[in-house]
Amino acid sequence: MSKKEKIHAADTEAKRASDSSQTPETGSEPGVQDVHKSSLAPEMGLEPETSPENEIAFADLEKRLAAAQSLAAEYKDGWQRSVADFQNYRRRVEAENKDTYQNAIGSVIKRYLPILDDLERALATRPADLAWVDGIELIYRKLKSILEAEGLKRIEAEGQMFDPNFHEAILQESCEGFESGQVIAVVQNGYTLGDRVIRPAQVRVAQ
Repeated sequence: MSKKEKIHAADTEAKRASDSSQTPETGSEPGVQDVHKSSLAPEMGLEPETSPENEIAFADLEKRLAAAQSLAAEYKDGWQRSVADFQNYRRRVEAENKDTYQNAIGSVIKRYLPILDDLERALATRPADLAWVDGIELIYRKLKSILEAEGLKRIEAEGQMFDPNFHEAILQESCEGFESGQVIAVVQNGYTLGDRVIRPAQVRVAQ
C-alpha cells in the first residue's frame, strides 16, 4: 500500500468514527420515553399519575366549595325568612289601617244616624198635599246614598229570628202568626259598616 493510500484509509476511518459519535442511539435521550408515555396515557385509558400535593389541593378545594354552598344556603334561607316576615308585616299594617279607618268613619256615620231616623219618621207621616215634602225626601235619599257609598247597610230584622249579634229586643209580646223568638216589628233600624255592627236594630220579639 502506497503512502497516499494509507493516508486516504486513515481519513475514511476517522470520518466513520465521527459519524458514529454524532448519531444518537434509540432511547438514549433522557425523558423521551416518559414524555411519549405521558402523551399516550389518555388515549390508552390510563389515568395520569397524581402527586400528594395535588390530592391535598383538590381536597382543600372540595372543603372550600362545601363551605361556600353551605353559606349560600344559609343566606337564601335568611332571605326567604325576611321576605315572609315583611309580607306578614305588610298584611298586618294593612289590616290595622283598615280597622283604624273603619273605626274613624264609623264614629262619624253614627252621628248621622239620628238625622236619618228623623227624616224617615217625617216621611212616614208626611202630608200628601205639601209640595215641599218632596224636597225633604230628596235630601233623605242623598244622605242615604252618601252613607251607603261608605259601606253602610241596613240590618234586615222584621220577620227574622232574633239574633243578639244584630238585634236588640226592647219588648217581648205574644202575637199570632209569629213563632217564639221571631221579630214582630222594628222600632229603630240597625246598621252595619263593613263587617261591624255600628248600631243593632231595636225590635219587638214574639214570645
